[in-house]
Amino acid sequence: MGAKYKRVLIKISGEALAGKNGFGLDEDTIGKICEHVKKVSDMGVQVAIVVGGGNIWRGRSGENMDRTRADHMGMLATAINALALCSSLENCGVETRVQTGIEMRQVAEFYIRGKAVRHLEKGRVVIFGCGTGNPFMSTDTAAALRAVEIEADIILLAKKVDAVYDSDPATNPNAKKYDSLTYTEILSMSLGVMDATAASMCRDNHMPILVFGISDPENLERAVKGEPIGTYVSNDGIRK
Repeated sequence: MGAKYKRVLIKISGEALAGKNGFGLDEDTIGKICEHVKKVSDMGVQVAIVVGGGNIWRGRSGENMDRTRADHMGMLATAINALALCSSLENCGVETRVQTGIEMRQVAEFYIRGKAVRHLEKGRVVIFGCGTGNPFMSTDTAAALRAVEIEADIILLAKKVDAVYDSDPATNPNAKKYDSLTYTEILSMSLGVMDATAASMCRDNHMPILVFGISDPENLERAVKGEPIGTYVSNDGIRK
């Protein structure tokens, strides 16, 4: 079964890079994820990645800190994660570029849409760090924005849970799993798939999302092939 999508944006949470440790970077976990990113790339799919920073820093961790300063620290955390992913992908033989929303010329390229698209067209994996480069904007919003900008076919939202539920399946064994949802349902039911800004941007630009579990890295290939995993989110709520 071949790839269903030509260009995808994978959103990987920072927590997914921490493995069982729950904090920091777990090289084995990152390596397994990158092996499957390589398999997706080898299928001829153009791959962009937005990575979170929650394994290192969350803005809300700085309770007594200015929100803007705390968010800037979070952006730097995502840059660390982006570089870790880049290193692991290069070790797998994947040509990779890191672009950041904050200029740091000695470390990575500054985000330029046309340059990012050119990298993708050449078969390189592009990792976007530092979110949108603006405080008060989550990395979910960055994923939505970058996906729309590069004209991705879908956002693959890699989470610790395997789908969207009506409550936390870790604490509620009777939690209801959704096969598909509309953006209106996500916003009205406050399901916590992504923040409202990101969900509204995806809705307004008709950008579908597939929410799936990254604990099994093989799900990346299944997602790209269009297999019925996770929860599919779109304007009409119909899995395509």
